[in-house]
Amino acid sequence: MSAMRLIGRIVRWLLILIAGGATVGALAAAFAYLYFAPNLPDVAALRDVQYQVPLKVYSADGKLVAEYGEKRRDPLRFDQIPPTLVHAFLAAEDANFYEHPGVSIRGLLRATFELIKTGQKRQGGSTITMQLARNFFLSDKKTYSRKIRELFLALKIEKALTKDQILEIYLNKIYLGNRAYGVGAAAHVYYGKNVKDLSVAQMAMIAGLPKAPSAYNPIADPSRALERRGYVLTRMHDLGFIDRTQYQQAMQAPITASLHGTDIEAPAPYLAEMVRQEMYNRYGDRAYTDGFKVYTTILARDQIDAVHALRNDLIAYTERHGYRGPEAKVKLDAGALKAWRADLTRMPAAGASASGQAVPAWDAMLGRYAPVGGLPAALVVASGDKTAQVYLDGGQVVTLDLKDMSWAGAYISVNRVGPVPTRVDALLKPGDVIRVRDEQGRWSLAQVPKVAGALVSLNPRNGAIVALVGGFDYYASKFNRVTQALRQPGSSFKPFVYSAALHDGYTPATLVNDAPVVVKDSALEGVWRPENYERNFNGPTRLRLGLVHSLNLVSIRVLQSIGIDYALKYASRFGFDPARLPHNLTLALGSASVTPLEMATGYAVFANGGYRVKPFYIERIVGGDGSVLYQAQPDTVCEPDCPASAAATAPAAPLPADTTGPAVATPLPPAGTLAHGATTSVPAIKPAMRVISAGNAYQMTSMMKDVIRMGTGRAALRLHRADLAGKTGTTNDQVDAWFSGFNSDLVTTAWVGFDGNQPLGHAETGARAALPMWMGFMGAALAGKPEATMPQPQGIVTVKIDPKTGLLASPGEADAIFETFREGHLPKPDTPAAVSGSEATPQGSRGLTQQLY
Repeated sequence: MSAMRLIGRIVRWLLILIAGGATVGALAAAFAYLYFAPNLPDVAALRDVQYQVPLKVYSADGKLVAEYGEKRRDPLRFDQIPPTLVHAFLAAEDANFYEHPGVSIRGLLRATFELIKTGQKRQGGSTITMQLARNFFLSDKKTYSRKIRELFLALKIEKALTKDQILEIYLNKIYLGNRAYGVGAAAHVYYGKNVKDLSVAQMAMIAGLPKAPSAYNPIADPSRALERRGYVLTRMHDLGFIDRTQYQQAMQAPITASLHGTDIEAPAPYLAEMVRQEMYNRYGDRAYTDGFKVYTTILARDQIDAVHALRNDLIAYTERHGYRGPEAKVKLDAGALKAWRADLTRMPAAGASASGQAVPAWDAMLGRYAPVGGLPAALVVASGDKTAQVYLDGGQVVTLDLKDMSWAGAYISVNRVGPVPTRVDALLKPGDVIRVRDEQGRWSLAQVPKVAGALVSLNPRNGAIVALVGGFDYYASKFNRVTQALRQPGSSFKPFVYSAALHDGYTPATLVNDAPVVVKDSALEGVWRPENYERNFNGPTRLRLGLVHSLNLVSIRVLQSIGIDYALKYASRFGFDPARLPHNLTLALGSASVTPLEMATGYAVFANGGYRVKPFYIERIVGGDGSVLYQAQPDTVCEPDCPASAAATAPAAPLPADTTGPAVATPLPPAGTLAHGATTSVPAIKPAMRVISAGNAYQMTSMMKDVIRMGTGRAALRLHRADLAGKTGTTNDQVDAWFSGFNSDLVTTAWVGFDGNQPLGHAETGARAALPMWMGFMGAALAGKPEATMPQPQGIVTVKIDPKTGLLASPGEADAIFETFREGHLPKPDTPAAVSGSEATPQGSRGLTQQLY
């Protein structure tokens, strides 16, 4: 009896202690809540959570161009996340997530016993809701007060949101290593896939990362990652999330993770940087975190073709001027070389490649030489009289023979190249670090060009830039030569002078004396004796032929006749800033400083029939919530469909005040005109302003078509199109080479030169150095498209003339040719057509004392 009484007393005291402990615990919890609750953040913010989503730049046809931001994130709705992936996270982090109220008592007790046993505060007992509370509102500092705040916040979150909403936020926000935040980004970073395409093993690998994103990372530590994946898969099987077959298959699956960069579909880094700068100017640091999507005007296929055209052109130039030798020389380890030769299973055919044994030391060395413009670095490991074997990063082996390096005579100077090599081992030696090029499966010796280039193409109807390449490789040189390189355009500037002459009364049949010119110029402190490129003289020459054959002396006499001030003012119609143009007769030879974008903008006036358009490259900006924050409203050539009340026209003279100034791409309105979150509708068409007459544009286009048909641009006949017009440009000593050309749908400018203004070489004219780039792009961009040329406008008539005199031809004249004239400006049979003599005095010269003899 006494024993039973004792047991009863013990039970009573235990009950009292438990009740007392519970009361004390409840009071402590209540006190803690009263203490912490007033300072707890408002969890309502989770209802409108804003993820730090990077800025994404797209082409007009929706291809990814670039991504900017420290965090890679691809937010997903809960219904877009596969249930198996959700189950993997529940198995790894919180199996009872759907049962507990946000806090797991069992987990907290487990963490408490761990603390008592070890005396250390370890991470543990945290539910997914608690992790979300910590990641969203609290720091990672391990303190008792933070843990208590975490508990109360978790309870508040569970009251404010559904379980699925909590999981959606958690799975989009959790850090999973390698800059990946959320499961959408992790799927792309580790596997290059969308989440719906992941295997069970891959899902388990990702689900194992939150515990320690660095320690269990399959890239950094595959063995520990495999161990963690096994734990997650075992838990998934034990909890019934996967069956036995799925479990066994996933456990046996190899690690397939590797780092995947952003999947760029349209390579336009120079234009992407223009967009990034514009977005940062408008939105500051928010540009990289608010999930903006910028849709540019470029077309992915055209951009790819532009990159290929520029790189092929610059490689062709560098091969014409000889081989400069290897980029570096290294000493090959004899043991590594012997082992590699023993493992090489077969010798690839010349120009072909084969898989060989990777050599880590060689891979590490080649890793210091990043690919440039698509040209990978390679290590020469063996060479003989007929072939050489070169090693590429990862074990790829390429065999080169003499045919694959036939261009590689030694570079001596820009005008001298050594003899063609007759032995491979005289050119390539073991230990040489070289560049190679893959052309449709055949490899050849290459080298990174030192020469630079640029290409820009735009829609002449509204100024939309459809392709832009600012150099051979953006990551080797970020200098954007399309918008930043101020270069002399040479003869490619002459069409603007000729257009001014047509407006001033000249006709394509006007005779101009192609004869020696001597200019006494006080500004030059001497005498200037300009020459034609061919150093010949043709006497009286029709204006058309002066442009077709790019005769310098004809251009100078034309400019002298119309007056320099007049020509400068007229050039502003095309977007050029008169203040940046030379105020002397060298203007006729293209001595101005202009960018390729300015040249393309000027030529667009000819291409579209006489209208000024402004180049732009941002079509629209979309906010993180999907609202359109900005929509471009470019000046557009819309005739004959423009509303009559809205059409803007400019008289021939004087010039409209708003047509002056340089051509620069300014896509957005002034800062502050679009509030964040604002939505714009698709704007009505803004008619472009006419700056030259349709007849002037038609005559100039006709003359520039002849540049291709029988002049300096004859090589473009290989494109087999009758709608192309353009003009070459070459400066003194062949420092700059240009070609600008167009049809009614597309205008493109190509430029080649050295950044340091060195000569290109005595034969490197615009026709040789730049025209092939233009042809490479235009041939691809216009392939399969119908010819597009402006129709003959009203007020223009076509008649037969005598090609020698420029006068109307007599009936039955055998060698008569057709020419176009403005109505009322036909040359009369008894009136000389020449209006530009050899004794006229320059007009409009500013501060210059000139005499022309």
